[in-house]
Amino acid sequence: MATRIETLAAALAAAFGERLTSLVTDRGEITAVLPASGHVALLRELRDRPELRFESLIDLCGVDYSTYGDGAWEGSRFAIVYHLLSLTHDWRLRVRVFAGDDDFPVVASAVDVWPCANWFERETFDLFGIVFEGHPDLRRLLTDYGFVGHPFRKDFPISGHVEMRYDPEQKRVIYQPVTIEPREIVPRVIREEHYGGGR
Repeated sequence: MATRIETLAAALAAAFGERLTSLVTDRGEITAVLPASGHVALLRELRDRPELRFESLIDLCGVDYSTYGDGAWEGSRFAIVYHLLSLTHDWRLRVRVFAGDDDFPVVASAVDVWPCANWFERETFDLFGIVFEGHPDLRRLLTDYGFVGHPFRKDFPISGHVEMRYDPEQKRVIYQPVTIEPREIVPRVIREEHYGGGR
C-alpha cells in the first residue's frame, strides 16, 4: 500500500508530467520545481484539481542561492518558494520557482490564485528585490520608503549603508552613514575564591 507522500507524488506526476522541472521527495516532504514561464497557471491547477486541492497558501518567501554550497551553486540566483496546504486531502507541498534574470529577478504574481500572497510578495520584494509582475500594489512593506537595497540578499552589507535616527536639534528624522567601528568583545570572567560555598 502506498504512503500518503507516494500517493501525492504520483498524483503530481500524473497531473503535470513533463511540465514540472523536477519533483523531489526528501525527509518526508515533496518539493516541486515549476518553470518560471506559466507557473501561475500551474499554481491554479494545484489549487483547483480535485485530486490535489491545495486551497491554502501557507507561506511564500524568497531565497538567494548566490552563496549556497560555498559558491558551488550553478543555477539561477533567486527563487520563490510557496508552501501549500490541502485541507481536503490533508497534505502539504513545497513549490519552487526560479527567476530567470539574476540582475533583475521577475516572476508573475500569484495574488489572483491566493489573495493572501499579496503581503508575502510585498515582503519578498522588499527584502530580496524580486519583482512580482501583475501585483496590484508592489511597494516596500518592512523597510522605510527611502531605504536603499534589499537586506536579505547575500551581498547586502551586514552593517547596512545608512542609519536612521531622530535628531533633536533639527526636530526630524535624519539619515546618516553608518558609523560602526569593528571591535572584539571578550567576556570578563570574575572568579571569587569561595564562590558557591566551597572551601
